[in-house]
Amino acid sequence: MPGAPEVSFDTDPSRYRHLRLETDGEIATIVLAVDEAGGLRPGYELKLNSYDLGVDIELADAVQRLRFEHPGVRAVVITGGLDKVFCAGANIRMLAQSEHWWKVNFCKFTNETRGAIEDATEGSGQTYLAAVNGTAAGGGYELALACEEIILVDDGSTAVSMPEVPLLAVLPGTARPRRPGAWSTRSPPRAGSTPPCASGPGPPPPGPGACRAGPASSSPRWPGRSARLTSATRT
Repeated sequence: MPGAPEVSFDTDPSRYRHLRLETDGEIATIVLAVDEAGGLRPGYELKLNSYDLGVDIELADAVQRLRFEHPGVRAVVITGGLDKVFCAGANIRMLAQSEHWWKVNFCKFTNETRGAIEDATEGSGQTYLAAVNGTAAGGGYELALACEEIILVDDGSTAVSMPEVPLLAVLPGTARPRRPGAWSTRSPPRAGSTPPCASGPGPPPPGPGACRAGPASSSPRWPGRSARLTSATRT
């Protein structure tokens, strides 16, 4: 696009500003610790581990780097590196100020990054686990949905929700979640209904409530997956 800022997708762990990639034998950890002042474009702050294209460029690099540079890794844990927040999803101020074409391409890249996480589990034997240690809202919950398992910390504050469904009506299903009961843009619910992975207009359910409602897999919701994850970390 004429006048569009140049964006480089070339990065490596030594240049990450928003996450840490750690490997220990067959287990790798991606820690989200987004730099509030590290937005790719001026005009917004990346508060509460929210993300823009710059954050997702690093996440995409980490996922592909693990697949092709660390094929011996069998389990990958994604967790939050900030206090009481896992990920607040796409940065709303960034979306509000962005041109339509920028938002479209941002969503495409986000979709492909989440898809790469699912593909790594299915095709490369690297099982992804979301260790949700704080609020996971909107796209932050969809990031967790891209993982094979979602484990919530039972600390009284960890919660999951998709606030764009009852409040913003923006970007639902960007991460093309294929998990049972997940809401997808390919099969939208009836008007006025509450998807199974949302808490409705009220506050999001905390850890135990989320497990009872179904949006987390620390309850026996998907039989066999915990066994496969255990096997992936030990074989």
